[in-house]
Amino acid sequence: MTREELVKNYEKLSFGKKAGIGRLVTEEMHDEVYECLSKLNSDPITKVQLNQLLVISKCGSISDGYFQYYWKKIPKHPYDVTKVEFYNSKWTTSDSQQIVAHNHLKWGLYRVAIDGLLYFGNVTAGFNSLRSMSYDNLSRFFEQKRFDSDAISARGPALPLRQITKDDRYLISEMACKTFGDVPEDSEVARELLQNALTKHYEAGGKEITFKELLNNAIIEKTNPEQHMQYTLAFDDVLEDELETNADLAGKFDGLLEKFYEARKKASENTDLYLSMVNDLDVYVATSMRTRKNFRDMATACETIFGDKKVEHLHLRYFDPTLSAARGHEDKGLIECLMVKCAKVLVYCEGEKESYGKDAEAAMALSLGKPVIFFCDHGKKTNFYRDVHPLSRLIDFRTGVAVGAIVTDQVDQVAELLKRIFENTMEYKIEHHAKRPGYLKLIEKLTDSVVRLQTDDELLTSTFWNNYHNRQRDGFISLAAGKEAERLQE
Repeated sequence: MTREELVKNYEKLSFGKKAGIGRLVTEEMHDEVYECLSKLNSDPITKVQLNQLLVISKCGSISDGYFQYYWKKIPKHPYDVTKVEFYNSKWTTSDSQQIVAHNHLKWGLYRVAIDGLLYFGNVTAGFNSLRSMSYDNLSRFFEQKRFDSDAISARGPALPLRQITKDDRYLISEMACKTFGDVPEDSEVARELLQNALTKHYEAGGKEITFKELLNNAIIEKTNPEQHMQYTLAFDDVLEDELETNADLAGKFDGLLEKFYEARKKASENTDLYLSMVNDLDVYVATSMRTRKNFRDMATACETIFGDKKVEHLHLRYFDPTLSAARGHEDKGLIECLMVKCAKVLVYCEGEKESYGKDAEAAMALSLGKPVIFFCDHGKKTNFYRDVHPLSRLIDFRTGVAVGAIVTDQVDQVAELLKRIFENTMEYKIEHHAKRPGYLKLIEKLTDSVVRLQTDDELLTSTFWNNYHNRQRDGFISLAAGKEAERLQE
């Protein structure tokens, strides 16, 4: 194999511009590296020889445990290592303590790169942080990154939530609450507004009128769009009903008021139940709902995702926003922040319009390093959310690692992603920039979403990591923000 052929063979394993693990096999490779690799298929490389090649390539040597973890074992890892490119079962089933083929060497190097991007934001930083660890310490380090799938699926059932008819869930919205209120005095404002509009209609010689027409008379959409939207949602159930008398209006109003209080009571009780299990919350669903259809669609989406056979056995505990209501706007914000902090995964559901609330929740989850799934059920915005939306790329504030959301427009993929996340079977690939060596993207295979990235800008890299510097925590090296930020996070 010529030098050029060898470089071509290892082009997927070229991860940077500087000497180190990312430049092991390049045009500038050490002659000894070329000599050993060019005859690898006939002359296996021992761990000692691999260390010599790493050292003369200015990478640094590795421990016996590191060699075992990346080239000879299938450890319990945060993702399925057998799905990593180049894998062959014979690498890990033979007793040979050698690297016996190019794909064998590449399989380990590819895993090294994925782990560096996932947990350190940089291939070389990850390699340098882990390469001296024993096998047991590496296992413990990555065990902390895994979900305990058996414990999650083996949990007993939580207390059942109060069920609200899907068609009535819109009544727990903040806009409906503003209309009907938590106290009788609030609803009387709405009742008086409508009665006055109906009286004026009769005095002007009007006869039968639909509830929708009455609302349009009472609240002019162009001059008061927010209140018009509020009342239109609150009275959605009777908009097409006709009114002939004040008694008709009173009957429709009181009927909806009774439904509101019943739905509101159940939703408030559900919020208490969610708070009671917040420490065991698996998935927080973030969305914005402005119409009755939004509530129906969101309820159906939750039923479809969490009722999918792929995740049924996990018995995931998730927050359904169509079943919960708080006593006030401020309480709602505190509750949602707590749930985002405690949940293991966030599912962001695209709405008809952008919402500061759900965007903030997604940003919080990404900044905490949690997996975030963007579900774009309208399809047209999928590429926007995947490639353009500002929430597509953020930084885990605890580690400095650049993180990205997983984006899909297929509801069945949301369930599959949740299954892979909680069963530690995610699949990744690395994408190289066509013109920038060392600029890498870690791609989630199912959706082609960028979940991590490494820039090749040397000034940005050095400046960035000088401010997100190494420290020791629980016996493992991790990356964290400045000392004051660390103190505040304790």
